Amino acid sequence: MKKFIILVIVLVVLIGGYYWLNNNKAPKPIVQNEEIINNEEQNVQTEIKEFEISGSNFSLSTKEITVNQGDTVRINLTNSGGFHDLVIDEFNARTKQLADGAKETIEFVADKTGTFEYYCSVGKHREMGMVGNLIVQ
Repeated sequence: MKKFIILVIVLVVLIGGYYWLNNNKAPKPIVQNEEIINNEEQNVQTEIKEFEISGSNFSLSTKEITVNQGDTVRINLTNSGGFHDLVIDEFNARTKQLADGAKETIEFVADKTGTFEYYCSVGKHREMGMVGNLIVQ
């Protein structure tokens, strides 16, 4: 009977050892084709170009603004009489209509080159000369 118990213990140890060794093996690595993309940030220097424009009596104080493509453009509009606003359609930039003495700032990135008209959209102010040109080089 003792021999039988020793034989059972030896068999349990051998079978247990076999399963323990097979289950503790490192799994084979799964190889996948991956595209590695190097996302280095480009340190692009952009400038903020700031302009003061005053609107009064069917005229704008600044008739031409020149910036470089990629510049951030900040325009501070001051209304010096009546109701005025400032619109640049191509950059989807516009102030609200301002009462006399009010100020508002618009800011956008000049991301395309060309000559773009800015204007006052109140009434017939545009037709009466409240226009200027934004030149993006």
